[in-house]
This record gives sequence, structure tokens and C-alpha cells, in this order.
Amino acid sequence: MKKNSLTIVFCCLLFAVFCLLSLNGCKQKEVKTNPEKVVNVRVQPAEKRSLRPYVETIGTLNPNEEVIISAEVDGILRDVRVDEGTVVLKGMVLAMIDDIDYSLEVRKDEAVLKQAEATLANTKLEYKRKEALYKEELVTKQQFDDVSTRLALTDAEVERAKATLSLAREKLKKTRIYSRLSGVIKSKKVSAGDFVKNGTNLFVLIQNNPLKLNFTVTEKDVGKLKIGQDVVLKVDPLPDREFTGKVSIIYPSLEEKTRTLQVESLVPNSHGLLKPGLFAHVILYTSTDRETILIPITSLLYESEKIKVFLVEGDRAKESFVKTGNKYGEMMEIVEGVKEGDQVVVTGQQNLFENAKVQIQSPAASDKSAVGSRETEAKSK
Repeated sequence: MKKNSLTIVFCCLLFAVFCLLSLNGCKQKEVKTNPEKVVNVRVQPAEKRSLRPYVETIGTLNPNEEVIISAEVDGILRDVRVDEGTVVLKGMVLAMIDDIDYSLEVRKDEAVLKQAEATLANTKLEYKRKEALYKEELVTKQQFDDVSTRLALTDAEVERAKATLSLAREKLKKTRIYSRLSGVIKSKKVSAGDFVKNGTNLFVLIQNNPLKLNFTVTEKDVGKLKIGQDVVLKVDPLPDREFTGKVSIIYPSLEEKTRTLQVESLVPNSHGLLKPGLFAHVILYTSTDRETILIPITSLLYESEKIKVFLVEGDRAKESFVKTGNKYGEMMEIVEGVKEGDQVVVTGQQNLFENAKVQIQSPAASDKSAVGSRETEAKSK
């Protein structure tokens, strides 16, 4: 019986060992059957292109000059010769104030001047006679001094009459309102028959050739700015037209709230196609053409202050931290971290990690992603 018990125990032990070995074999089999995860991605080769670096921004067109034309004398407007939108030349008559009173004032002052000049002429003759007699001691010194004083007074009276006449003539001239520059009437504030006083605003005149283009650049681009740099702009009403200008003013300080710097450019507008107030899409060229590596912006991944991309080598993903340069449309310049021809992951990179196994779907190697019409045109410049 004891022998039978030992046999039963031995059999139980054998069964337990068999079960343990079976479980271990199953686990090993399970491990062996788990396939490695494969991430589907799309790639695009890094391209080297010859581009002219530029900065994109938005600007506003403003008049080169805006002048308020005011009345300089009082009176009733006899005639107004312009309206809003009238194109005027420098020196053109815009309006006239009734000049009857001022004409009469001129005539009166002319008469006063003639009378003063006649008195002066008589006094000079008397002075010459008294001077000759005084030399011969035929008149007293008192008499000679009297005529000398009257000569000085009449001479001063003539000068005062001349000044009064000049002032009257100047007022008469100011009854005609002239344009001070060539441009367009922006607004008309009066009509014929209105009584105006000295200082009354009559018209607002703007000079629209050239126009001022005002725009801002970000703090990081301030160091690239120089007077005379080329500017190209487009406006929505004329999408197929490009206009050019040059940087004329760089403001001395940044806006504290926006951390941007104001820049001004002069844009020729001889045909009058551009209008003050239009928004403009601005391209500011910062240097000459140069070779640069470009990859799609969508391939970039941001980790705090670092930027990285995933490259495909064989069937594995490799992580690469990059240093970026300028943005060109939908492409980004890469200063370091990627070289020409590297297969850059543009879709699916969010699921990748270092040395992950990948499968390329719909390869983009033959695609030529446009940097945008701006890059194509920049290359030809």
C-alpha cells in the first residue's frame, strides 16, 4: 500500500511538471507570434533650391501726402471748381472768394502810396534847396534840420504805404484758392455761396503717386532690414497684378505690445490703380538668391523649444532635431539637421518614435510640392 502511495505521488509530480512546461511553451509561443508594430507614413525628399530670402507680412496703403487746404481770408465763396475725386495739378485754382472788397482795398492803398511818393518828391526838392542855402549860411541850422526831419518822415511814410499795399495785394491774391500739390481731392467741405473765415477748412487733398506702404515685421526679422530693400505687393482687387517699391523709412523703436517694428515703403502709382486704404500682401526681400534646404512645414514636430523631424532610413524612422530658417509659403528652410535628399516623414510622424518600423504609403518622392508662386517667381529674379 505504501508502494502504491509513492506511485500516486510520483504521477502527480510528473503531471504538475508537464503542466508547467506546457504553460511556459504557450507563453513563448505567444511572444513569438506577436508581430512588430509597423507605422504607415508618407515621405517627401528634402529639396535644395535657389531662393531669394524674404519676409511675408500684411500692410496698408496710405497717401504719400495729405494736405488740408484752408481759407486765408474772410469772404463769400464765389466759385468752387472741384469735387471729391477731382484730379488736380499743383497751382490749379480750386475755388475763389469774392474779391470786390479786397480789390477796392488795393486801389485805395495804391492811391495812398502815390500821395506819399508825391510828398516825398516835394520834400526832397525842398531839402536840396535848403541844403544849398544852408551851405551858403542863408538859412539857419534849425530850418535845415526841420526839412531833414520831414524828409525822413515822408520817406518812412512811403515805405509804410508800400507795405500796406503789398499786404492788400497779398490778401487779394489769397481770394483764389490754389492747389499746393498734384493729387486728388479727398473731400470737399464747402459749396459756392458759403461764407468762410480765415482758417476755415475747404478741401482735403491727397497725393497718391507715389503711395506709402506701411507694414510691420516681427522682432526676429528686424536685423534683416535695410533702407532701399525691394518690396513686392499684391492687393485683393487686382489679384493678377504685382506692384513694387523700396523701403524708405525704418522706424526707430518696436511696438511694446506687439513686439513688431513699423516699416514704410514708397510705391509708384502713376496709373492710379492703387487706392489709399487698401490692404496689401507684402513680400520684403532681405538679400540676394541663395541655396537652401526646404521641407514641408507639416513635417515639423515641436517639443518645448526644440523642433524635430523624422527621417526614413530603410524601414526605420530616425529622429532628427533641426534648426529652421525662413518660411516660404508651405515650406520651411532648414539650416541644419536635414540634408538634400533625406526622406522626411510628412504624414504619420505623430505616431513615430526612434527606430520605429515604418511602411511608406503613396510615396511623395516624385511630388514637387510648390513653395508657392512666390518661390517660383523669386527663383527667376
